[in-house]
Amino acid sequence: MLYDVIIIGGGPAAVGVAVYAARKKLTSLLITETFGGQSIVSDDIQNWIGEPHIAGWELAQKLEKHARDYPDVLTIKDGERIVAVQEIACSQDRICDFEVATEKGEKYQSKTVIVASGARRRKLGIPGENELNGKGVAYCSTCDAPLFKDKTVAVVGGGNAGLEAVIDLIPYASKIYLVEYGETLKGDAVTQAEIKKNPKVEILLNTQTVAVLGDKFVQGLKCLDRKTNKEKTLDVGGLFVEIGSVPNSEIVKGLVEIDKFGQIVTDAKYATTSHAGIFAAGDVTDDPFKQNNISVGDGVRAALSAYDYLLKRQKMSPAAETARHGD
Repeated sequence: MLYDVIIIGGGPAAVGVAVYAARKKLTSLLITETFGGQSIVSDDIQNWIGEPHIAGWELAQKLEKHARDYPDVLTIKDGERIVAVQEIACSQDRICDFEVATEKGEKYQSKTVIVASGARRRKLGIPGENELNGKGVAYCSTCDAPLFKDKTVAVVGGGNAGLEAVIDLIPYASKIYLVEYGETLKGDAVTQAEIKKNPKVEILLNTQTVAVLGDKFVQGLKCLDRKTNKEKTLDVGGLFVEIGSVPNSEIVKGLVEIDKFGQIVTDAKYATTSHAGIFAAGDVTDDPFKQNNISVGDGVRAALSAYDYLLKRQKMSPAAETARHGD
């Protein structure tokens, strides 16, 4: 079967695509490992519009339920991971169909592909980090800062992401350690000045994180002073890892333009990429604001743009469509 759209991902962006593609009666296939996206580990999301408080697992369930409400036009393959996307059946004017391959060896074809595969947080890779993920270890200060009211927390990362996390935490945390591996902070000078004058913030340079401590919740952060080679433990109840993220864009590398950070370059108005027929939405793109609500809007934009593209494609060459696919 040749689908109108293949949607890659299961987070807010992908479900935004799925719902709007279904409402436009596009035959669609959504392929994802799991529903929910990066926020699935959050115990209490407080900025999902319309839900003052919602757990990540609950949001994932609602997204999946909404997507499954269109079984007549939307097919869902969950528990599968896409490993490659390639062109097939290209015309002389470079109008192509696409084939996606899964880790299980399955292959599916479509007229368009919308990449909403999100990103994965770059991790410290230290003991306790994975075990306490969502139990005091957090990767989104915009989402989770209010959960750490009156607690002592550590932020790892001295770039703009780390500095902005500190700014987000200042109204809530009682004390904030900003931990930076290098000799200097790397974020904007104006933001540096703002946090340096705040009595809540203590900056630790030349400091390597060694382990996250705790049983059911974060209770401390073991660090190494790189100058003295002495270890010390910070008594903290939370840890924000702010050392960047890695977009899940490998599957379209070589097909579309990708920037130096691994993000898919898109036209912000239409969610188009450098390849006709391939669209992208959410955290996998070069949109600077990585937020669930924005990702949903990105997905809606991508779905509507794909719909317009398919209409124009048929008008450009309806005979070629019939000849190539027997539609």
